[in-house]
Amino acid sequence: MTKDLAGKKLVVTGAARGIGEQVARLAAGRGAQVALIGLEPERAVVFTGAHPDRFVSHAEVRWLQEGGETVPSVGRRGASALARTAKGANRLRPVLGPAMSRTPLWPAVDLERVHQTFLRMNRSGVIFAAALNGSALGLGAEFAWANDLRVMADGDYFIGQPEILLGIMPGGGGSQRLPRLINSHRAMIAILEGKPFTPAQALELGAVDDVVPQDQVLDRAIELAERLGSRTKASVAAIKRAVYFGGSMSLTDGLHIERTEFLTTALSTAGQELMLDYMNSTEVTGELPLYEPSVYEEALRAGRVPSASAAHQE
Repeated sequence: MTKDLAGKKLVVTGAARGIGEQVARLAAGRGAQVALIGLEPERAVVFTGAHPDRFVSHAEVRWLQEGGETVPSVGRRGASALARTAKGANRLRPVLGPAMSRTPLWPAVDLERVHQTFLRMNRSGVIFAAALNGSALGLGAEFAWANDLRVMADGDYFIGQPEILLGIMPGGGGSQRLPRLINSHRAMIAILEGKPFTPAQALELGAVDDVVPQDQVLDRAIELAERLGSRTKASVAAIKRAVYFGGSMSLTDGLHIERTEFLTTALSTAGQELMLDYMNSTEVTGELPLYEPSVYEEALRAGRVPSASAAHQE
């Protein structure tokens, strides 16, 4: 494991590096700072705040106001058309970025980029964890909701969506991700009121996974991320896609997503090898391995069921 909080540098490679760096750039472009920690081998990434008492601040209000000022006021139909256009334009951003940034379309394209970055996190086989070393509002909270795990510091901190108090609404996914975490009605009331959750409230509602003293937040987030990151990466990606995307579909469509992802993992090399190991262990020991507490405990620790020889030695 490599950590570099002093220099605030990302220390992972490959796909995880690309997503992590993009998140850092998005945060920096909106007046926020985020420190990143990569856990090798490219299976987990932990984000924490560079500010001593904040995870990630809300979006830079000037960015929101000036971006909106360049576009004429539109109704819902016009806004929907603008959002669809921005989605297509975002694909051309690498080529047209500099020129596009000077057009009224740019704010919508920039928002689309935020959404697509968070969706990449949700489709990825990498475990993303938010180590909330302090408070998070607006985009900072939305970034936390987009992570797979959230560990929050205990104390006088808060997390939530205050956008309604500025006459707007969440734009980085808060109105969609928070309801999926704590249920639709509770999320709607919290977003309508604009009042954030305390750490204890967030834990009770299921908005965060753990609350610990501030000086333990990073270590706890790393511990959880490493545990889930030890699982087969292709299976992690399949489960995340099935839950994040299939879970919001109709039951029929969700079950189709599950079948698709199940067949992909069951027919994979890793899946075939681990299932063969399990069958061999059953023959060697005469027992179903996962009904042996010691074997199950080792499987949870290692992220996979022990091989036949290891199970036999125990």
